[in-house]
Amino acid sequence: MLEAADLKHHPVVQGFIKQGNAHLEAIGYTDHGQVHVAVVSRLSREILLKLKYPQRMADLAAIAGYLHDIGNVINRNGHSQSGALIAWELLHRMRMPQNEIAVVCAAIGNHDEGSGQPVNEVAAALILADKSHVHRNRVRNSDVATFDIHDRVNYAVEYSIVNIDAAERVISMEMAIDTEICPVMEYFEIFMSRMLMCRHAADFLKCEFELIINGAKLI
Repeated sequence: MLEAADLKHHPVVQGFIKQGNAHLEAIGYTDHGQVHVAVVSRLSREILLKLKYPQRMADLAAIAGYLHDIGNVINRNGHSQSGALIAWELLHRMRMPQNEIAVVCAAIGNHDEGSGQPVNEVAAALILADKSHVHRNRVRNSDVATFDIHDRVNYAVEYSIVNIDAAERVISMEMAIDTEICPVMEYFEIFMSRMLMCRHAADFLKCEFELIINGAKLI
């Protein structure tokens, strides 16, 4: 059976992730390269395992997490849909069963807050994992004086973790923000739609969603 680890040495996958990340750098976006996709892959899998979903479903979440941003090689706009189509072709050539490809491609095609929905458990886990990866090490602009609001928000985040309470069915996103760099209100200005998407994803997994910033529960 195909695993996420099989993608880490696939030349097309690696080339597309690298080039897509370069395209985003050219237009001023934060890092969406190997570190990001590896973190999202691992966390997508972990979320489903901790909630006692089947092992293979968690494996599919890891695959979706690794491939979720591959569409950036085409264009940032619509990258979730183009990424799903690229993933279909790649996974089909790697002889993955069609029913599994369908789940993975639906998750990739629905991970972006612009048009996505948690249409299956894999998509829900991917949404939560992707939207939680906010950290200063993703900021590529080295000139603090020229930071835009996205740079400030990401750079202000000192840590961001996802806690899963399987017994109580609660998914908590906890982060620390340096408010001298970015007021908490600016975080909401940029990320409110993402947090609402996370709440919908948690609902799909029959969980409550909590957002905790600097020790205060805000959602």
